[in-house]
Amino acid sequence: MLNSRARSHRGLRSGREASRQELVSRSLQSAQHCLENQDFGTAYAHYLLVLNLAPELKNDVKETFQYTLFKWAEELDSLARIQDLFNCYEQALELFPNDEVICNSMGEHLFRMGFRDEAAGYFHKAVKLNPDFADAKENFYRVANWLVERWHFIMLNDIKRNLTYQKAVEKMVHSGCKSVLDIGAGTGILSMFAKKAGALHVYACELSKTMYELASDVITANNMEGEIKLMHMKSLDLEIPKHIPERVSLVVTETVDAGLFGEGIVESLIHAWEHLLLQPKPKNNDVSFEDYGQVIPAGATVFGMAVECKEIRRHHRVGIQEVASVRLADTVEFCSPTHASVNSEETLEPYTTEKLSRIPGGYMPLTEPFQVMTVDFNNLQELKNLATRKPCKISVPITRGGLLDAVVVWFVLHLDDEHTLSTSPSEETCWEQAVYPVQGLLDYSRKPGDIVVLEVSCQDCYLRIQKISVSPSECRMDVERENTPALGNEAELCSALASLQTASKLDRVGCECVLESTEIALLNNVAYHECFKAAISKVLSSFSSNTELQSMDVDGSERNLGESQNKDSLQTSTDPFYILDVSEGFSILPIIAGKLGPVKAYSSVEKQQHQIALNIISEANHFPKETLEFWLSHLTDESSVLQRPKSDKLWSIIILDVIEASGLIQQEVMEKAAISRCLLHSGGKIFPQYVLMYGMLVESQSLLLESTVQGTEPTLGFNIAPFINQFKVPVRVYLDLSTLPCVPLSKPAELLRLDFMNPYLNSSTREIKVQICKSGQVTAIPFWYHIHLDEDTSLDTSDESSHWKQAAVVLDKPIPVKQGEELVLSIQHHKSNVSITVKE
Repeated sequence: MLNSRARSHRGLRSGREASRQELVSRSLQSAQHCLENQDFGTAYAHYLLVLNLAPELKNDVKETFQYTLFKWAEELDSLARIQDLFNCYEQALELFPNDEVICNSMGEHLFRMGFRDEAAGYFHKAVKLNPDFADAKENFYRVANWLVERWHFIMLNDIKRNLTYQKAVEKMVHSGCKSVLDIGAGTGILSMFAKKAGALHVYACELSKTMYELASDVITANNMEGEIKLMHMKSLDLEIPKHIPERVSLVVTETVDAGLFGEGIVESLIHAWEHLLLQPKPKNNDVSFEDYGQVIPAGATVFGMAVECKEIRRHHRVGIQEVASVRLADTVEFCSPTHASVNSEETLEPYTTEKLSRIPGGYMPLTEPFQVMTVDFNNLQELKNLATRKPCKISVPITRGGLLDAVVVWFVLHLDDEHTLSTSPSEETCWEQAVYPVQGLLDYSRKPGDIVVLEVSCQDCYLRIQKISVSPSECRMDVERENTPALGNEAELCSALASLQTASKLDRVGCECVLESTEIALLNNVAYHECFKAAISKVLSSFSSNTELQSMDVDGSERNLGESQNKDSLQTSTDPFYILDVSEGFSILPIIAGKLGPVKAYSSVEKQQHQIALNIISEANHFPKETLEFWLSHLTDESSVLQRPKSDKLWSIIILDVIEASGLIQQEVMEKAAISRCLLHSGGKIFPQYVLMYGMLVESQSLLLESTVQGTEPTLGFNIAPFINQFKVPVRVYLDLSTLPCVPLSKPAELLRLDFMNPYLNSSTREIKVQICKSGQVTAIPFWYHIHLDEDTSLDTSDESSHWKQAAVVLDKPIPVKQGEELVLSIQHHKSNVSITVKE
């Protein structure tokens, strides 16, 4: 009986196993059939069933499953079925929790949707699972720049800044401030200053999830876990007693940017005084701080100065009227976003930032430094008035003649009555300065005695310096303000004269076109456009020569000249040369091409404002309307920009954007080049045809300080470096080699060739020997490019007129070298990613 029952159970199990195997086999066949028919959703469902029924097949179907997942995810993404997309990835990661490819792909989807913190987690996991996974490393480096901004490293390496803050915090705590709130904690260093100084209760809040988690690790590593209460939230959401048991006696914060107010310090301190801080200490009352509220920093004084600066000018004003034989229409006024912020309904940052001590070409002061405003962070009413009071007019005399390019602003931060930090361009500081470019004037040339009139306000939590104008030297005065008794009829006259000049400029403008600063610098780059004009002309001439040859008789004699001309005319009208420009952002290359022959030029600009400007420029150059078209309006799927111009036509020229303004190679450029080659007719060209990458070895302490926190010394003994350095990025971008503090240790060397027309000339791995010409320590390898449109025409991205910046690989550890030695560099090229390492 027992044996019979056992045989029955074995038979049942055997039957179930056979049914399972049959179901798995059928599902595999169905999945394959669905893939062949591009039914990725059903194929994905079949693979899920297979992997749940037969986990032993994971390794066999892994690659096909990944492919199916990615294709189905693309489809879900295009249908905006976001929750279904994430559900699929979660199911896949349950089956393959340690699959770096799936982790990386999940991160890419999250990043595209704006979930940067979450994306970073998946990229980081993928890199940990496979440190050699190039795609994941590149993705992590890119997202790390968003999550932990590079100024964190610079500030933590600024010993003077850290020490000054520490002394100010110690002074307040020793004066009786025993409960402290750190707003915008970052790594938690100010909270730890307070705890070390003896504060009984320390609270900290940080909005960024990444920085909150980093600060948690830092506080634990410094044995202060449980002594500092860290909260992942905005200070505006803090409530008493829900988050903090009672009002605190000290708020410490460094939520200031180059323009002082841009990180929301005014709003957060108004809220703190109203809801989180004890009442302020009475003036001239020598009582203990224990029963009163206090803020570090206590206040700030803001300074300004008008300057001439070629670098600022070429990035914010179009200074040419004609480029490569294309006349820019007078009725189009190009301006940068800082100028557009004046009239924009959006809250745009009204300034850009520069480290003036390192700006290429330097700068020249046109005025003496003048005081823009003061602010008392311990005065609630003053903080409230900042956002509501009327703009204040300031008039400043020109003391040195030159071109009025910008008003630059810095501040002195008064931590208390003893300790200060200055962001002046003449100081060694981790801060940059705020730059308010001057735009919209008829004449920027100024002479001593002229008056600069500017309007100052604090709206939308930004320091705004706008309506910058000038008045003639006959109307002289010192620095004066409209809402002070010293301002009289003379100042009003100056203001009226200045506004007349501004108005006359605006009256003649028909269309305002807002360009990014790099787009304006590109438009100002005459050499760039002349090179493209020459290269395009050469290609079109070669096509014309071929046409002429085809118009000859078989025996080689020419036909009747008139007949030939008629044929050429017919060709011109019915069969133009198709040119596609897929450059990023605003580009006038299609118009330049259209002036060179029988061309049908397509622009890929997306913004309607840019399209209107290009149409106006086309009309100003007497273009037939059909010469220029906007390519995206012809596409049903904008994700597939590279397509035939018509079903029976191919492109004569395709212009690709191969180098980012940051100094890196554009993502997916090799894939775009591969598609482009298939879309060219015989004799057609991709521009550029190839790129040569150059680099050199340098010693640069600045690059080290901007890339990693250098041990515990700059952070005054606190252990922060290992945690924030997890987010170090081996490549620094947006560099200006001409002003980078460094010592060259080698001559420039060719590192890599990327050929877009002849891919067989490309190599994925290369080693080169670089000879040392000066003894020192190699800390970095800056690199740049020569962009070859053809064999005779090239552009250098390190040129002073270039809109491109340069980049540098920063080594993990400096390498001591002696003159005459050689270092071997290993260059690896994968897709659009290039890695440079020193071979041991």
